[in-house]
Amino acid sequence: MKEVGKNRRVLVLGGTGAMGVYLVPELASLGCTVRVVSLDDVVSNDPNVSYVRADAHDIGFMEKLLAEKFDAIVDFMIYSTEEFRCRHELLLKNTGHYIFLSSYRVYSGGVPVTEETPRLLDVSEDREFLATEDYSLYKAREEDILQNSGYENWTIVRPAITYSKFRYQLVTLEAPVLIARALAGLPVVLPREALAVQGTMNWAGDVARMFSRLLFNPAAVRECFTLATAEHHAWGEIAEYYKEIIGLEYVAADTEDYIGIMGGSCWARYQLNYDRMFNRVVDNSKLLRVTGLRQEELMPLRQGLERELAALPRNTVWPDAGAVWKRMDDYLKKHRS
Repeated sequence: MKEVGKNRRVLVLGGTGAMGVYLVPELASLGCTVRVVSLDDVVSNDPNVSYVRADAHDIGFMEKLLAEKFDAIVDFMIYSTEEFRCRHELLLKNTGHYIFLSSYRVYSGGVPVTEETPRLLDVSEDREFLATEDYSLYKAREEDILQNSGYENWTIVRPAITYSKFRYQLVTLEAPVLIARALAGLPVVLPREALAVQGTMNWAGDVARMFSRLLFNPAAVRECFTLATAEHHAWGEIAEYYKEIIGLEYVAADTEDYIGIMGGSCWARYQLNYDRMFNRVVDNSKLLRVTGLRQEELMPLRQGLERELAALPRNTVWPDAGAVWKRMDDYLKKHRS
């Protein structure tokens, strides 16, 4: 695989997030020259990697940048459906291979999950849900835009939940609540119903290798891939991993109480009901076949969490989640003896 990227120029949009921090050095190691666009201020220590601090939503900036001609674009940006409709052709016509970040959240329930699993957009009967721009829906609508574009040079990837440096998940909790409270010796609240549900979590280092082996791969063109390990665990078991590794305490609550703690929005409800409450057990045979990866090469979840959490600086400053913390503390005061 070392020859895949030789002398290839790759543009990574939004490339400093959970997946990008592993993908960019992976591409550089394969011989690619990588340009990364991000709002973060990053200095490269690799001559094959350069960072541009800019907003990739700015269409004028993108037109100038794309005039430089890149062999491939990996797009981690979040677009509204209409924004993507207005710019997809600009991206497709200015590169040889465009990789679009979708999500495994587009899939409806069903075990195992394969690339042929029906999407929520296509089979949900929840009209109120379908009228929204929920993440699972706008990603599916943007997939449709690509598939109906008339272009042949795209690949759609649908990663499962991906943990990374500074990025950790448990049901719908994220690191500013989950990890910050655990390290402060404070319990978290989890929805009781979800604890027996199977979840799939990927290590970002594995996801980077999946991306890199799809890039410039003729078998990946005009195809969709679920980027996921086949390993899966009940959310209660994953909670126990966090307990063993960093001392997480957790309290089970009714679903409605949990949604209230998370803010009570429809988005909090949809993420829980239309993803985390589905058994997410992935058949990744298509991905393995096309990339040449083997399941046994992928990072076991407990080992990966241990690795990332061991490297986490204990003085990490997390984004503010004070409102969730307060509601969680109020719930715990009321419900714990």
